[in-house]
Amino acid sequence: MHTRWLLVFALLFGSANLLAAEHGVKVISPGRLNLGDSELAVGVSQSSPQIQRVLIVIHGRLRNAETYRQSAEKAAEQAGQSATTLVIAPQFLNESDIARHQLPDSLLHWRGDDWMAGDLSIGPNPLSSFAVLDKILERLSDRQQFPTLKEIVIAGHSGGAQVVQRYALLGHDQPALQSAGVSVRYVIANPSSYAYFDEQRPVPFNVAHCPGFNDWKYGLLKLPDYANGQTAQQLEQGYVQRNITYLLGQRDTNPHHPALDRSCAAETQGASRLVRGHQYVDYLQQRHPEGLNQRLIEVPGVGHNGDKMFTSPEGQKALFQ
Repeated sequence: MHTRWLLVFALLFGSANLLAAEHGVKVISPGRLNLGDSELAVGVSQSSPQIQRVLIVIHGRLRNAETYRQSAEKAAEQAGQSATTLVIAPQFLNESDIARHQLPDSLLHWRGDDWMAGDLSIGPNPLSSFAVLDKILERLSDRQQFPTLKEIVIAGHSGGAQVVQRYALLGHDQPALQSAGVSVRYVIANPSSYAYFDEQRPVPFNVAHCPGFNDWKYGLLKLPDYANGQTAQQLEQGYVQRNITYLLGQRDTNPHHPALDRSCAAETQGASRLVRGHQYVDYLQQRHPEGLNQRLIEVPGVGHNGDKMFTSPEGQKALFQ
């Protein structure tokens, strides 16, 4: 790797040894993103001076960031985009990971799965997982370090796709990227649920039996502090302007899948991930018939499998266009 780029990534992400344990997350990502008074565990692919695209890939509930980094790298290689693509895989650890791996208190960590909804970390300082993504984008806007960068793709599968969908909705603007002409796209693959903009749902239900159906992260009530007081109308207007691809496995149809969100709030959106995705896009199209900068792509023969989703021809097209 070019010497200058080695120095850049040493400064940006640092290094650490891989750790493993029988319980909790198996592998702690080796990189460290310095955020001032805290650090984020992160995996980063090898790079070159010709980086034109950064692919930020978000793990699911298992917090297996390195698995997703490897899948993203494989997809880039198969698409012939490895030389110009940098893969970044942030890892949102929780309190059990810190304890079981005896990690330093300086590493950001959340309570349980709170990071999936953009909630604040519980140590070493309170920081929304969405604010962490903002900080990564801010780093990438440095034209001295990334002079040839043209686009950033934020992608996730399953629980990670839930994060990407909500971040596309609440994420703060990045004026430095905009002024540099760097575009941002989102790829949302097989999430269990989506955030709706009003009380409409595709499945009839008794509101009295599902009182939290419209609370965040399923709706826009009780938003996290990160939302900065934006109204539902403002959030929806920003979301429909995002460049988003919904990537759905044609075989992700099991209504009893062990990792499927089967809460009453999620069940109002449909029986399976494939159905929920189609019905959410139908919902958006009904509310915005003038057209969306968004599209739905099905992946034939694939169920709930992140690696197969991203490395499929359809997945490669969505990630690398």
